[in-house]
Amino acid sequence: MGLTMCYSAQIWADYKKYVRTFGADISVRRYVELFWEKKKSGDWQKIPKAMKAAFAVPRTEEEREVHALIAETDEEQALAFESVLFQQKTRLTGAERVMASGKPTKKAESDVRVAGNKIEQAQRKLSDLRRTELLDRDSRIYPGQYAPVMIRKDGKRLVVPMRYQCRMPGWTEAVERKYPGTYNARRDNLEKAWGQLFGYHHGIMVVTKFYENVERDGKNVVLEFDPQPPREMLVACLWSFSKGGEGEADLFSFAAITDEPPPEVLAAGQDRCIVPIKPENIDAWLTPDPTNLAAQYAILDDRARPYYEHQMAA
Repeated sequence: MGLTMCYSAQIWADYKKYVRTFGADISVRRYVELFWEKKKSGDWQKIPKAMKAAFAVPRTEEEREVHALIAETDEEQALAFESVLFQQKTRLTGAERVMASGKPTKKAESDVRVAGNKIEQAQRKLSDLRRTELLDRDSRIYPGQYAPVMIRKDGKRLVVPMRYQCRMPGWTEAVERKYPGTYNARRDNLEKAWGQLFGYHHGIMVVTKFYENVERDGKNVVLEFDPQPPREMLVACLWSFSKGGEGEADLFSFAAITDEPPPEVLAAGQDRCIVPIKPENIDAWLTPDPTNLAAQYAILDDRARPYYEHQMAA
């Protein structure tokens, strides 16, 4: 059966879609803080390209701050990739000279292979960085990466960028490393493992398709599941806020709720499935009453039920 659930997902990465569709506000300050933190920590690649592209035409002072930060950090990334290219091309040239000298060595042979791989990787990253046209993969997230999540705060729908892997309340980074699977929350475990969040911190992530690891003929393959007819799925999530320690950034993180799969997903080899709620249940889901969890379970049960076609992921 399935190896992991919601291994990755195609999402709405542009916060403006949430603003237009749901009348949501946006926590631009949180975007500023997140982008600064990822710039400082060297984890810039954990922010999807499409999420950064949303600030390409800034309209406010805070948006201009984000835009300038993205441009600055992307240029730093480009210089780093160009430095790798120069180093590895020099390495490759030297190794090829040895191989052609009539006295080839194992080291030179290894250098040709390794340098070639690193050149190809750096060229691919540099090309992706400089590309302005967005591709589907620019909006695809994996555990540990970031996505916009809609919550409700002070009576308003609010979009906050969060990490797709939930750090449970009270956990430190060290504890979190022992439990790498907290990007999904099983419906049958919501009151136990997720009791501090279920009924308190609910969110929604918009997903257009999702991907799963499944086993086929003894091999792991990735399947792409597309709802039919094509639609945006309002995936039920739980989220957490962790205050950063001294010198550490605050962390918003989330998990997608999963449940038993529909027959076509089970037949494809996957034993869990995300839970898309109905549009009319958005506010009831985002403002849960912890004394009435039955109402929240009812929302999960009264879910949207598209038919999921699947194919091998490209």
